[in-house]
Amino acid sequence: MTEAIQGRSRSGRRGRGGKPEAAAPLREVNYRQLKNPFPTMDVFSADEIANMHETALRTLEELGIKVLLPEARKIYAKGGARVDESTEMVYIGRDMVEAAVASAPKSIKGMAGARHRDITLELGSLVFQPGAGAPNATDLERGRRPGSARDYKEYIQLTHHFDVFQMISPQVEPQDVPIHERHYFTSDMQLTLSDKFPFTFSRGTPQVMDCFEMIRDFRGISDDEFQANPWNYTIINTNSPRTLDIPMAQGLIDFAKFGQMSIVTPFTLMGAMAPITVAGSITLSHAEALAAITLVQLTRPGAPICYGTFTSNVDMKSGAPAFGTPSHFQASLAAGQLARHLGLPWRSAAGSASNVNDVQAANENQMGLWGCLMAGATVVIHAAGWLEGGLTVSYEKLVTDAEVLNMVAELCAGKTATADEIGFHNALSEVDPSGHFFASSQTMERYNSEFYEPVVHDYANFGTWTERGAQDTNTRATAVWKSILAADKRPEVDETRVEALRNFIEKRKSEGGAPPES
Repeated sequence: MTEAIQGRSRSGRRGRGGKPEAAAPLREVNYRQLKNPFPTMDVFSADEIANMHETALRTLEELGIKVLLPEARKIYAKGGARVDESTEMVYIGRDMVEAAVASAPKSIKGMAGARHRDITLELGSLVFQPGAGAPNATDLERGRRPGSARDYKEYIQLTHHFDVFQMISPQVEPQDVPIHERHYFTSDMQLTLSDKFPFTFSRGTPQVMDCFEMIRDFRGISDDEFQANPWNYTIINTNSPRTLDIPMAQGLIDFAKFGQMSIVTPFTLMGAMAPITVAGSITLSHAEALAAITLVQLTRPGAPICYGTFTSNVDMKSGAPAFGTPSHFQASLAAGQLARHLGLPWRSAAGSASNVNDVQAANENQMGLWGCLMAGATVVIHAAGWLEGGLTVSYEKLVTDAEVLNMVAELCAGKTATADEIGFHNALSEVDPSGHFFASSQTMERYNSEFYEPVVHDYANFGTWTERGAQDTNTRATAVWKSILAADKRPEVDETRVEALRNFIEKRKSEGGAPPES
């Protein structure tokens, strides 16, 4: 802040009646219910997209998809699909797919723990999640390590702190919690440490039913209210190419039966589990997503389902996944075109293959992010914190990526050009030629609220930055996440419900918990 502004703010600006005017109001922002302000970008022509959709339908009709869960095969068969039990192959007619797409909701209301946290998923809306599903965690002070209960808890706290994360992601795996009890711990942490829209793993019906019961009772709602709108969501990954395994198929059925949301996400890598071309890999991904959407709608017409894809390429020298590449960007654009062809809300992803939070990590994550934004993605997963192609989540990277997401959220608000904004009377007419606007009425009214205030970026000049210790961005990010955890800000919760939740957990654990299904 300049001396001109400092002087005016100390003494207070005098109004017409000689009374001091109030200081400029502090900045207030809302990064919750965002709308994507960017025009969508196409990579293929409308005819090419129509041909890719037609080829996906032909793939399901003629080549089929392998479905390992007998119950799912029965549902497909009852809906009119041709099923070969000897090979577990299901051949889905295009009429079934078209009926499923028609019955799938085009707008989904996700119910959070507080009404101001509710989200609406539809084309044009924009929701961010941090990185998800990593087995490891890392930060500059404690190093890289297997994900633990402490890491999971802290990651929830960081996710809750940043308003720009509107949904809780699967976070990092708390590997020191037994797998048959892990869903109790993760549900407890999500419900008590955050009031955002929660996530449930699909690891078998017993675990899913436990989670549904915990969420329903903690939210204080009836069975009918729970099934009327989704109160949690899961992510379903097909096993590319053209396989739907037992836990994933069961998850689609369980969530559909109870009106909860599935985000179906074929994870295809060009040249590995999918054709090496963008068009071929996205066509395969599209076919697998359509098969999952059809299963959901056959189970319960109108059940909430979010179309999804996560497609990038591999490094052909090593076979390792690569992210934030031109092919990754183009695949997101193609997926967006196909999602709009269906009219369904959809999920895409950013991410990084870098091993540390460096320039490569920033470049890859932002390239992937902008692919999602230009593609019109409804939900952007892995938007912050991901390293090593998803093997690790970084505390520092979550903070530095959140900075970028905050800036994107600022762009979602847009700008106006009212007379007050243009400032003829309160800015232009007050300043003489060769003067400055530091002390104009417009500046004094807005200096605390007009510009985005960075979380971790440092705008100081070199001399000031040096005097402050010459800290790089990673070092500053460490201080940020430590201060967030130290503050430990939590939503208000009903302690009676917390006690009931933990009593339920202890009872179920004493009964042996719920082992996952394989």
